[in-house]
Amino acid sequence: MVKVLIIDDEFKARNVLQHYIESFVPEISEVRCAASVEEARRILVGYNPGIVFLDVEMPHQNGFDLLQDLDTPSFDIIFTTAYNHYAIQAIRFSALDYLLKPVDPDELIQAVQRHMSKHESYRHKRQLYENLVANIEKKEIKEFRLAVPSSEGVFFFTIAEIVRLEADRNYTVIHLKDKRPFVASKTLKHFEEMLDQFKFIRTHKSHLVNPEHIVRISNSNEFIVLSDGSQVEISRRKKDEVQLHLYLR
Repeated sequence: MVKVLIIDDEFKARNVLQHYIESFVPEISEVRCAASVEEARRILVGYNPGIVFLDVEMPHQNGFDLLQDLDTPSFDIIFTTAYNHYAIQAIRFSALDYLLKPVDPDELIQAVQRHMSKHESYRHKRQLYENLVANIEKKEIKEFRLAVPSSEGVFFFTIAEIVRLEADRNYTVIHLKDKRPFVASKTLKHFEEMLDQFKFIRTHKSHLVNPEHIVRISNSNEFIVLSDGSQVEISRRKKDEVQLHLYLR
């Protein structure tokens, strides 16, 4: 059974989330609430939750301020936020979980189930939280570091370092500039959605390419050559998009 702490300055938001937890998530045995970061610190002295639902935007001190104070938390954090593109991207790029307000009960259940199936070490968890704090301090999303957990540990890299991503069934092989490739336990579609704003091109059903690493297109228009020397097939319907990018660059 899992204990929970809800940290949110909005009375209604706390009550609704607590109601959903008690109504739909039997795995959770105890729920406590805090209306501020300061109150949360006092509760955490003697209370050891498995999950903390942490509001991103609060007056005085926000959820990220609490993160900076924590040493190596034993609990998982599920962020709760009204739509804030910058904060959501920072959280997603750090491979952490979040729920959009108003919270949907089904998404809440799924988030708790993801927590129950996690087996991250304290060190990896700490790395992800530190990366989130660093991302939030960046001026632009393109400067964020992307955190990708794998069976070998957590890999961190910038968008500019990604040369291409290659589908391997339900996994993705990530090819980086001047680094060895590694396998991520996420689908190519997951990364395509995350990297959409950076104009990555799905040149083929199995390949997602960083346009900044395209060197040239073959004379036959059947493949592109990338900065690492690799060649990637271009599907018929993507040829115009690739050519347009090379023309505009």
